Amino acid sequence: MLPYVYQVTKYDRADRDQHGHYAGAEPATSDHGPVEAAYLQAVAAFAAETGVDQLAIREPRIGGFVHFGLEPPVDGHGLADLFPADLTGFHDGALVPVAVGLELVRAMLRDNGAWCRLEVEEVFSVHVGWDQYLYIGSNVPCEQALDRTHSLGLFPEHLNASPYDFAPDDPQYVQRPADADFWARLRWMVSAQRAMLLEETYVESGSRWHRLTSDNIEAVRSQLTPRAKLAVWPDLLTDVDAAMASLPEEGLVEIVWEDDDGRITSTVVDETQFEAAAVQITGARAAGAVSLYSDERQPLFTAVLPDSDGVLRARWQTEPTPSDRDWAFLKTLRRGQVVTGTVTTIASFGVTFVDIGGFTAMINIPELSWRPINFPSDVVSVGQEITAEVLDVDMVRERVPLSLRAVQEDPWPQVAQRIGQVVNGPVTRIVPFGVFVRIEDREDGFEGLVHTSELNESCGVVVEVGDVLRVKIIDVDLARRRIALSQRLADQ
Repeated sequence: MLPYVYQVTKYDRADRDQHGHYAGAEPATSDHGPVEAAYLQAVAAFAAETGVDQLAIREPRIGGFVHFGLEPPVDGHGLADLFPADLTGFHDGALVPVAVGLELVRAMLRDNGAWCRLEVEEVFSVHVGWDQYLYIGSNVPCEQALDRTHSLGLFPEHLNASPYDFAPDDPQYVQRPADADFWARLRWMVSAQRAMLLEETYVESGSRWHRLTSDNIEAVRSQLTPRAKLAVWPDLLTDVDAAMASLPEEGLVEIVWEDDDGRITSTVVDETQFEAAAVQITGARAAGAVSLYSDERQPLFTAVLPDSDGVLRARWQTEPTPSDRDWAFLKTLRRGQVVTGTVTTIASFGVTFVDIGGFTAMINIPELSWRPINFPSDVVSVGQEITAEVLDVDMVRERVPLSLRAVQEDPWPQVAQRIGQVVNGPVTRIVPFGVFVRIEDREDGFEGLVHTSELNESCGVVVEVGDVLRVKIIDVDLARRRIALSQRLADQ
């Protein structure tokens, strides 16, 4: 926060009522003349005394403004003489000379449909407020600029802070950056679904749409506006009639469609314009509709582009999706970390699902126990609280495999100490190359293999499951978790 902030207005403080509202006479002539020139000269004076020669555009917006004043509103966004039609250069973090910054202030004073903060971090700021209230901040007192402002017929007043200082929607929210993990996940999803849509919000209330395929992701990525907000959506419907039939009965909707040339366009309409919109997209290749209400607007996941050095300096936030919240949670995990959770589901195919703080992790059967089990329910039950170790954090597929056995003592070294022992155990399985015998008197006891070459040839009796054999433990392979037994050597 800058220590010296001044509200600069054309309104004399003596003309305000007890509530601070202006109660003087309204000007009879346009402010586009001397008053406007005075505002710009005041900004220039503060900038010069602070020692800045360029300003950074922050949180730019277009549209959505209520015009007031004596001059008619201009078409578009009022930046035609400063930036190209596609607004290249008007983006968060773009540096402009003070002269261009002054023209941006002029456009904002005229309510021409564009707005931004102009700042030099921790040094200087210019914010244009409602009804031509100007807020100038500096890291130095700027006494000469204050005198100049007074001489121009304006009224500066010291404040603790600008009411237009940036404030995040949710200070606790960790914004997801469009980093390597984001692009890897996007490529994986595109490869699985063949095509998806990427919404690029390059300024507030201004967006472009791109269809992504495995072949064009990098090309689209290279053309995105710096620090843009990104949202990933399912692909458009090729059944355009079905897309239009899915419109709600009322409310604001953004209709997105692709024409025969592959161009993707969007328009915002309400229920009174649905019929006209349907006519407008007649002949489109594909179409879709997106609600403009935040609680109904649910892309698959979102992000904000970091700078070229990988640092996320854009301050605006996307509306978090379930995937974004999962990403934020996964960033707190690491391989080898021990977590607690509650068993929520035991799937028919054997995977156990565990809630670990709102995220669903999974445990495959081999990771449930060191001992042989037939079903996960032999070890865990739904609703049971467990402690497990994180085996991996897959940011691409957003998966976290856990291991229950990793937090338990490994019994295999103790089994290895039994080499040479002779035991009696039941046959549990018969395979073409031998039989398996359980060497512990428990249901989940370890089993060893008696190879056909280690069976008593003189036995003359066909071995069946359940038969008890006398066997000797001749080897324990700790690497492959295998036990070798011999019936032939048991009696020697």
